[in-house]
Amino acid sequence: MSLAPLFRGSLRLPAIAAPMFLVSGPQLVIETCKAGIAGSFPALNQRTSEGYAQWLEEIAGALLAHEMASGVKPAPFGVNLIVHKTNPRLMADLAITCKARVPFVITSLGAVRDVVDAVHSYGGIVLHDVISARHAEKAIEAGVDGVIAVAAGAGGHAGTINPFALLAELRPICGDKMLVLAGAISRGGDVAAAIVAGADLAYLGTRFIATEESLAKPAYKDMIVACGSKDIVYTPKISGVNANFLAPSIVAAGLDVATMAPSAGMDLEHEAKAWSTVWSAGHGVAGINGVVSVADLAATLIEEYRAAGQRLAI
Repeated sequence: MSLAPLFRGSLRLPAIAAPMFLVSGPQLVIETCKAGIAGSFPALNQRTSEGYAQWLEEIAGALLAHEMASGVKPAPFGVNLIVHKTNPRLMADLAITCKARVPFVITSLGAVRDVVDAVHSYGGIVLHDVISARHAEKAIEAGVDGVIAVAAGAGGHAGTINPFALLAELRPICGDKMLVLAGAISRGGDVAAAIVAGADLAYLGTRFIATEESLAKPAYKDMIVACGSKDIVYTPKISGVNANFLAPSIVAAGLDVATMAPSAGMDLEHEAKAWSTVWSAGHGVAGINGVVSVADLAATLIEEYRAAGQRLAI
């Protein structure tokens, strides 16, 4: 296992708050990093590249001010870039990312050497979302610094392989590169389990939707709290790529997955419209019981993580 120097010394919990489409924004990222957990957001959560650049300035400025005032180094932040032919903003957003020297970049839906090289040019690191060994091999060939194993039960675009099985399959492929685990991780004990099983970091998305700082609508947050794992539907019919969604939101949108025609394929414009009314979440909803501040959530996760460590020592 190998944790990149970027993440050493500033994390109070070995975890990244995942970049969630239409949910992660500056305040969520800032508060997460201040609490000692790496924060991230999708570049496309800002409607324009200019707005994206402003968000980067806001986040970097707030974290620098926090460090100067407290003397405590915040956790690093990162952005998610969609590397797909239907993303017309990729090159513009990549240039902005490089200019801002974003500490880490999460690439999805395509591992491209030129993108990786651009981030490496200023000293940033690249993590790539994968759902299989084949995807991991392609990412490693493209030069990424690590992969995010998006296992069964993860929110958003997810795979179908059990988290522990996917870790075991990907570790030999990754070698000394970082391996991050995503999939139904919502408690500090889950983070500990991921680390013990061989991950370098855990990846939490759904758990951060139900926070005061997330951009999710109040009804979305309430649905996260009310639902259990049985309420998660895995389907490609919403966005063209297999993903997990909250069943009540599908019904509220007047849709019936059983009778919907298969999607023509991945299209970012269509996906943005779809995800604004049909809400994504993973099996981790089972461990969410209320909407809290990021600071309180982080404190709880850290306490649970430490308690899990004590149980392992017995």
